[in-house]
Amino acid sequence: MMMVDCSKSPLLDSSTAHLEIQQLTVSYNGVPALESLSFAVPSGGLVAVVGPNGAGKSTLFKALVGLQAPRSGQILIHGLPLGHHQHCVAYIPQREEIDWRFPITVMDVVMMGRYGYTGWLKRPTPADKQAVWRALEQMGIAELANRSISELSGGQQQRVFLARALAQEPHILLMDEPFTGVDAPTQETTLAQLEQLHHKGITVLVSTHDLNMAAKYFEWVLLLNRRIIAFGSPEEVFTPAHIRQAFANQALLMDELMIVDECCPGHEHREVRK
Repeated sequence: MMMVDCSKSPLLDSSTAHLEIQQLTVSYNGVPALESLSFAVPSGGLVAVVGPNGAGKSTLFKALVGLQAPRSGQILIHGLPLGHHQHCVAYIPQREEIDWRFPITVMDVVMMGRYGYTGWLKRPTPADKQAVWRALEQMGIAELANRSISELSGGQQQRVFLARALAQEPHILLMDEPFTGVDAPTQETTLAQLEQLHHKGITVLVSTHDLNMAAKYFEWVLLLNRRIIAFGSPEEVFTPAHIRQAFANQALLMDELMIVDECCPGHEHREVRK
């Protein structure tokens, strides 16, 4: 298979979607977890992936990085099928999927983001080390570089894994429930980094249960419940009908849903309220 180095790819045309999903179906033991998903995210899109527990959000992310094979359909990155690119996609899984007891330093974890460039057995180059230190400083954790990952708080651990993703210099970043169980400063730092990545043209997909956060900070929302309920701007997606369809078993929480747009000077503030 021909591999494309994303850092040198001629396919990086801002008019072309970085990520395109075509009729994607993923099953576990013959039971569909995702059914016939089709959507495209343009270059630099900032997307909140929202849905109830069991909606398929984590399954979608795992399919996008090749950890879960689709039953049918296609995933295209820069117009080529999944597997044709090197280090284009960075993935941060949910915290409970990571063994935090593993004896490894913060520096070592962040350096893993460079393995797509260096390989597992080669020594890091000066460029690799610079990328790692830059990522540590961006996340405000440079002073933790020699600490064991197991010694850190939940918020610090989340910052380390985002630093690893930044060191990878991806074109697409996937974050699965990054705001669960972290402190307010880490949430704010993460949101600020996502905004910077968005302005650099990096495509970002973040799964979250927080509808208010999705409406306020993301330009696109993908509302899932095994199938796509809606995909578009928060105003288009967060309608009472869509919310009831997605959260059918939690309808009592959504019956009085209203969409409120508040315009502030120089900033569009969106909020979802009951």
